[in-house]
Amino acid sequence: MRFPGFSSLYGRIFAVFWLTLLVVVVTIVLLPNLDPRSQHTIQEQHLERMQNSAQEISQQISHESGPLQSKLQRFTERDRHQSLQLYFTTTDGEIITPHGRNKSLRNFITVADDPASPKQRLYGRWMIAGPFAVADQQQTILMYVARRWHQPPPFFVQILDKPFQLLLVTMLVSTPLLLWLAWAVSSPARRLQQAAERVATGQFKADPTLETGPKEFKQAGASFNQMVQAINQMISGQQRLLSDISHELRSPLTRLRMATALAQRKQGESKELSRIDTEAERLEKMISELLELSRMQVNSHEHQQTSDTCSLWYEMLEDARFEAEQNHKTLTCNTLEEWPISGNPNLLISALENVIRNAIKYGNDEIAVNFSEQSDMLSIVIDDNGEGVPDDELDDIFRPFYRVSTARDRSSGGTGLGLAITESAIRQHSGTITACRSPFGGLQVTIRLPLSR
Repeated sequence: MRFPGFSSLYGRIFAVFWLTLLVVVVTIVLLPNLDPRSQHTIQEQHLERMQNSAQEISQQISHESGPLQSKLQRFTERDRHQSLQLYFTTTDGEIITPHGRNKSLRNFITVADDPASPKQRLYGRWMIAGPFAVADQQQTILMYVARRWHQPPPFFVQILDKPFQLLLVTMLVSTPLLLWLAWAVSSPARRLQQAAERVATGQFKADPTLETGPKEFKQAGASFNQMVQAINQMISGQQRLLSDISHELRSPLTRLRMATALAQRKQGESKELSRIDTEAERLEKMISELLELSRMQVNSHEHQQTSDTCSLWYEMLEDARFEAEQNHKTLTCNTLEEWPISGNPNLLISALENVIRNAIKYGNDEIAVNFSEQSDMLSIVIDDNGEGVPDDELDDIFRPFYRVSTARDRSSGGTGLGLAITESAIRQHSGTITACRSPFGGLQVTIRLPLSR
């Protein structure tokens, strides 16, 4: 009969089952030989001493006259007050002396009646051994020796006598095997879970360790790695396609603007030509932002690294503070600690920079950036005192090409991609971004990113 290979999960379960069964079988086989309450052979030194006693008794009663029971009586009375008791029976099992009903002796006589092969067995606190042949002038009788058992019962006997202890020992014996089996099953499952969590955070990397362990998990790990590679190739292909399209669209737009400039030079200024040039400029700016986004996102999931927030955003914040001063505005920021964060540095910098530059652009004269740690999450709150965004449009500002109907509209020259780019980058890093009314009167944007511990 063949069982699944040991590398298989079922094979390991079978191994634990058969190992446990082997322990039980060995225990059952060895138990009768180790349990003093079962019939077993006498140790050599005790056997020799008892045989010598039987010979001495034979010599003494052979030289005496009188009834057999009287001659044997003194041997039973002499040892009765000690931790040793002698019993004499006929070869038919009839007790000669001492008289009395001894159930243990009668039970032992039924299973041990051959002097050529003496046995012993424990009854309660007495160990009965025999029989030993004692020769008289007229007949042969059998001697049985009962000695008080001062040793405590063996450990396994105590366990078998108490169900609770038996259950406890069974649990102790089986627990290491079950723990090993649980580890063998859960270890590859944990590796698969960790790999799935990495993919959820945008780290599309194959993990060779997934293809180790039981056969079932090995196959699942290989399939998971193939899926990750397929997703990786699909994302890279889509991003490269977007980059190529954006790049190809810039050439005709450039030629269109050049043609518009030549027409204005020949025909002079006109509203129609100015409108064409304005829309072409906006379209070129939009394509430029798309091209920049695609360049940042091409293989961005392959450029993950762990850095601290201070080295990541310090220079960008200093540039933003300088830009705010040039626009006669104030940008304040609390102390930026060295919190560890994992992700694509370019995307993380661009995401926060878009929000801060929006606040500088639309705020009146005050912008505040606050960094804090909350339950292993980095919270970044950006406030400005501009006109803000209507409450019913707060969720829509992260949609691509969406513009609100107040000061943040088409006349400002925006394309509606800045916050969409930010939302996409934050989502790729398992973070969230929300907007609400700021205590300063303008817009408050809150970014939450997981810290890397």
